[in-house]
Amino acid sequence: MQLQPASEFPAARNDATAFSMKILLIEDDNEAAAYLVKALREAGHVADRAGDGDTGFHMADTHGYDAWIVDRMLPGRDGLSLISELRRKGNHTPALILSALGQVDDRVTGLRAGGDDYLTKPFSFSELLARIEVLGRRRGGKDQETLYRVGDLELDRLSHEVRRAGKPIILQPREFRLLEYLMKHAGQVVTRTMLLENVWDYHFDPQTNVIDVHISRLRSKIERDFGSPLLHTVRGSGYIMRAD
Repeated sequence: MQLQPASEFPAARNDATAFSMKILLIEDDNEAAAYLVKALREAGHVADRAGDGDTGFHMADTHGYDAWIVDRMLPGRDGLSLISELRRKGNHTPALILSALGQVDDRVTGLRAGGDDYLTKPFSFSELLARIEVLGRRRGGKDQETLYRVGDLELDRLSHEVRRAGKPIILQPREFRLLEYLMKHAGQVVTRTMLLENVWDYHFDPQTNVIDVHISRLRSKIERDFGSPLLHTVRGSGYIMRAD
């Protein structure tokens, strides 16, 4: 991958238009991938990386991402067939294709394979960042909501404030991320595997009680001084946020 030189990574933004995305980079060039992952994180996003098409396909298919950045030429499964197969399976996560092939026909082929945007090498990181954030905003839906509500519990993603019945609740960063994920999927059963992957970024079972400990702490903060429970255990499955 070729990038135009840049003096520094964009600083993490705290303005009202900034939002955090979970991005999967599928790129086999180790040096370029390390640069992009670091730059995306500096810009305030969560970034994972796969080094080949088969691994990238598995991660995109089984983990929830807000957007993919996919190099067209990859070892194993190529970028276009990867996107095309995921689209066939009903996965419509926005995809930005990176390629040295920049002719009109090449771009058309990439978009028809299921890509949402196409960026030709060499490129600047600032342009890539702008394009991937536009795709994230276009996706809309619940991923882009800034305020979640379940009963009288509210979570503001921009200010990182949580209130129940108007009373502020102080959460640690991991507790906030856990509650955010549970409220984003309110009314749905959230499994332990989903929490490990999306809250802790674990793609394996750590064989610890980390989820139980954090669920217990979160319950004590959002339910102890209030009337009705909101966070329910579904035995053998996981947890669900709902107002009974």
